[in-house]
Amino acid sequence: MIYQHLCATISAMKQSNIAVIGVGYLGKFHAEKYASLPNVNLVAVVDFDLARAKVVAAELGCEAFTDIHDLVGKVDAVSIVTTTKSHFEVAKFCLQHGINTLIEKPITSTVAEAEELIRLAHEHKLIIQVGHLERFNPAITALHTILKQPKFIESHRIAPFTLRGADVNVVLDLMIHDIDLISFLVKSKIKSIAANGVPVLSNEIDIANARIEFENGAVANVTASRAGTKKERMMRIFQDDAYLSVNLQDKSCSIYRKGTGEMFPGIPDIKMESLSFPESDAIKDEIKAFIKALNEKSTPLVTGEDGMQALAIAEQITAAVGV
Repeated sequence: MIYQHLCATISAMKQSNIAVIGVGYLGKFHAEKYASLPNVNLVAVVDFDLARAKVVAAELGCEAFTDIHDLVGKVDAVSIVTTTKSHFEVAKFCLQHGINTLIEKPITSTVAEAEELIRLAHEHKLIIQVGHLERFNPAITALHTILKQPKFIESHRIAPFTLRGADVNVVLDLMIHDIDLISFLVKSKIKSIAANGVPVLSNEIDIANARIEFENGAVANVTASRAGTKKERMMRIFQDDAYLSVNLQDKSCSIYRKGTGEMFPGIPDIKMESLSFPESDAIKDEIKAFIKALNEKSTPLVTGEDGMQALAIAEQITAAVGV
């Protein structure tokens, strides 16, 4: 597996001083993962709610702050796990003060903000990694040996409504995961986008569907909803020699290929292969990859440019919906 070597190589790296900015539901996980890794020193957690920061800090043996200015000169890198609308200002401050950043998705609220962060990172020779977690899903990492040239991709991401993520529409909250994956898998410029969507439970778009046509002829049909009664994360990929049904929720993949026999005259039969993967920790794999890039001064697996591309497509979809 692509990421199996990360734990082995991290032990040979220098110690990195890290802080987590925002320790709500997801940020607390980030802090716990950093604290569990060798050669990583979790220096502090930062949150506007000092009581919450102190609870997490006490559990993990680090300092608690409410002001990001307190991190200057103390850390090499941070995870930014705050609201989307605050990503730009927080990341801009960190980059201007020589601090590498792992930013949860979406990278920023606008493409212009993302461009500014990327410019700052290049100027200061720093790393931006964006938290598109599905890149670390073993059902996706396994595809590099199977996938050739996707012709048609269909994805469905359904979830019940939660307040976490509700500061943005469903395209930026949920669909952006699949937008990033599809861009990563297809590797072609976009030719056109058509989309529809409606608010259901909030004042923002809660259900959306987009049809994305790429210049290489590939087509993606992407659906996201946060008005469901249960979670579903499915992606179906069609290429010349195979159909792949990828269950991102339970980390499994079924591969259907043409057989040597016939099911009807002139129509080949179909052979099916099922793949399943052991339980994994995508957040921990993401953080290991960030630490590896930080210490090796290498390109992260999900770059700032990747995050900006996903955001740009999400903006186009939102504009096409027109709600």
